Amino acid sequence: MKIQNPHDKFFKETFGRLDVARDFLNNYLPQEIRDIVDLNTLEPQKDSFVDDELREGFSDILLKSNINNKEGYIYFLFEHKSYASKNVVFQLLKYIINIWDAKLNKEKVKELPLVIPMLIYHGKDSWKSETRLGEMINGYDLLSDEIKRYIPNYEYLLFNISKYSDEEIKGQAQLRILLTIFRDIFIKNTEEFIESMLRASEYLLELEDKQTGIEYFETMFKYIFNVRADLTKRHVNSLVNKIENTYPEGSEIVMTLAERFREEGMAKGLKEGLEKGLEKGLEKGLEKGETNTLIKTAMKLLTKKFGNLPEDVKTKISNLDNSTLDIIIEGIFEYKSLDDIRKYIG
Repeated sequence: MKIQNPHDKFFKETFGRLDVARDFLNNYLPQEIRDIVDLNTLEPQKDSFVDDELREGFSDILLKSNINNKEGYIYFLFEHKSYASKNVVFQLLKYIINIWDAKLNKEKVKELPLVIPMLIYHGKDSWKSETRLGEMINGYDLLSDEIKRYIPNYEYLLFNISKYSDEEIKGQAQLRILLTIFRDIFIKNTEEFIESMLRASEYLLELEDKQTGIEYFETMFKYIFNVRADLTKRHVNSLVNKIENTYPEGSEIVMTLAERFREEGMAKGLKEGLEKGLEKGLEKGLEKGETNTLIKTAMKLLTKKFGNLPEDVKTKISNLDNSTLDIIIEGIFEYKSLDDIRKYIG
């Protein structure tokens, strides 16, 4: 359930759909660019150009399209940190050059294609970084037009969705959900965020295909539960009660996902508590020396993973010492079958 980079996964699962990407471009491209881009010719490209060390904060998608009746590309860079980065204009330039370099060296083209760069940002900080390369070059604006001809300069499109109002969030249901959730994911006030989730859920009622709506609803809440660790059981219960009235199909999904995340969190808390000797390994409290608690925890985790346990396994676990119980619990994510724990229980 836990996703290594939930922002990246949610972005790519949504924007990776051509209908959603087309919907975004149709609603948000400046008209002068929209007039020369044939959105019916969009083709997703498998390449990614984000450096490995930056993947925790950035995702990208490259789309091929006819632009001004010639082959061109639209490059989405999505910054999913809660704060604005510096020097993105330079970073984007490197990615554009990498795209061109691949065309020259792999495809042996003689002419470089157009690449329209755009950045999607949803952090809490105001966007203060330059959107034009010339702004990074010391004294560029003081140069004459004759001198500027020799200095590289370009500008990228910035979509700061953290500043969008509800009215400014346009498009079909899946796009509006993505933008709404991304806009509000870093809201500190949990109650306000719950209201945002409810608005996003209501958009799903517009989808004619109920199965698509349910699948996307699950994708949305997997992302939310991965990112928002502050959602308590009380919040989830309140959310379920409200969703039952707005999007009934989703209430059971929320409960199931929340329970799975809670159980995984308990198991992780238990493991970390045992490793670090903390007293707060579980919500109910776990002290390493309490054999009964360790036995019950081991039983519960193994039952969740493998179903009802054989009686001989239960008996042997009940007679284990604390250190062996610790080992069994700590390795819960590594076991493939009950045979993997029999070496500990005899």
